[in-house]
Amino acid sequence: MKRFVEGTDRGQSTLFPECLEDWIDENNPVQAIDVFVDELDLAELGFDGIAPEFTGRPAYHPSVLLKLYIYGYLNRVQSSRRLEREAGRNVEVMWLLGRLAPDHKTIADFRKDNGGAIRQVCARFIALCRTMGLLTEPSVAIDGSKFKAVNNRDKNFTRAKMDRRMAQIEESVARYLQQLDTADRQEPSEILKAKTNRLKEKIAKLKEQMQNLKKLRVQMLAAPDQQISLTDPDARSMATSGRGSGVVGYNVQVAVETKHHLIITHEVTNVGTDRSQLSHVAKEAKATLQAETLDAVADRGYFSGEEILACENAGITVTLPKPMTSNSKAEGRFGKQDFRYVGDEDVYICPAGERLLYRYTTEENGLILRRYWTNACQSCAIKHRCTTGKERRITRWEHEHVLDAVQRRLDEHPEKMRQRRETVEHPFGTIKARMGATHFLMKTLPRVASEMALHVLAYNLTRVMNIMGIQPLMAAIRTN
Repeated sequence: MKRFVEGTDRGQSTLFPECLEDWIDENNPVQAIDVFVDELDLAELGFDGIAPEFTGRPAYHPSVLLKLYIYGYLNRVQSSRRLEREAGRNVEVMWLLGRLAPDHKTIADFRKDNGGAIRQVCARFIALCRTMGLLTEPSVAIDGSKFKAVNNRDKNFTRAKMDRRMAQIEESVARYLQQLDTADRQEPSEILKAKTNRLKEKIAKLKEQMQNLKKLRVQMLAAPDQQISLTDPDARSMATSGRGSGVVGYNVQVAVETKHHLIITHEVTNVGTDRSQLSHVAKEAKATLQAETLDAVADRGYFSGEEILACENAGITVTLPKPMTSNSKAEGRFGKQDFRYVGDEDVYICPAGERLLYRYTTEENGLILRRYWTNACQSCAIKHRCTTGKERRITRWEHEHVLDAVQRRLDEHPEKMRQRRETVEHPFGTIKARMGATHFLMKTLPRVASEMALHVLAYNLTRVMNIMGIQPLMAAIRTN
């Protein structure tokens, strides 16, 4: 006769093995977490509480809480309250912590008070990857992604959002006043009296909201970027790739090496665009790799002449496309790329074959610009396809040859854009999936940076375990 698989009687005295080690095999990821943290010099990294106090209740050693957080971020458990529950029911966590069960406040305070040290742990693991020979290719892909903050969109105000909200309130007040006027012309009744009282309460509430908005407007206009967030003061409203969409959060910049897709450097900013981030992130990546030169690929959102020049001067070869922002091209006329520059003669050749000669040099926004044009435009047969003005003028930056070299590299290696997508977009997808498609748990830029460091550490640790295996990783940690 067939039977179902039967469980063990809960009343027996030996439901669990006598030794927790029996539940954790040698290829369990908690083995690598345990060895990695035990090999760290936590005092050198800056963790608090390394030496126990002589008075008061005994504290938890920082290694215990660091192991708990690394395990949590590896397994989509970032909340301090959820980590507290895991410590009391999860056999892997029991093994990792020696059956210690810190309360959620102790867990939360550790992450809040040791942000700098946690970021150092993330950097130390990257250094370990370099000594293990995993970072031999001086090639990275750079990208940024928007991560939602704790701050709700309704608790963030820009000048446009503030004006829009005030206009909505004024419109609502006017509508309610009109309804009151209509009610005054009707026969008095209890129902009408109740309706009138409700309208007056709504008007009073809206006027109170308007007064609060006026106070917030003063603070908003005093801010450097004329923006204010009430819940997380460092969070900022940022546009995302979707049309008409946006997020109140942070812009996370990463540089991912192209061979093993490890995040070698990252930074959390509250600047909504990527244009000013390229050289800083690339230089950090070059220093982390300890390379003399570096190849970096990025998307068109990073295109900035000054940033590309800074990379060139630092020995960093950049490949990225130029954004198409020309009104002429958008309106069906020739763009600047249709004019060929002849360096030996310092002239431009237009699509009609005319030579645009150098005329003068000017300075705009700190850039030295050279101007070129020809007097032959008036009699040109295709002038209508080139310009609506008297003549077509071309502007050339004094370091335009650097941008020309970037375009040549892209023309010669168009596959680099596909390599960029395959390299740098995967880590963001993995991290956001582990976050559960939600937001950062902490507030203010320094603490959010600490939380991001734990996400990056968990991602890199997972990658290395998949590349090397857990036992080889543990051996490498012990020997390095």
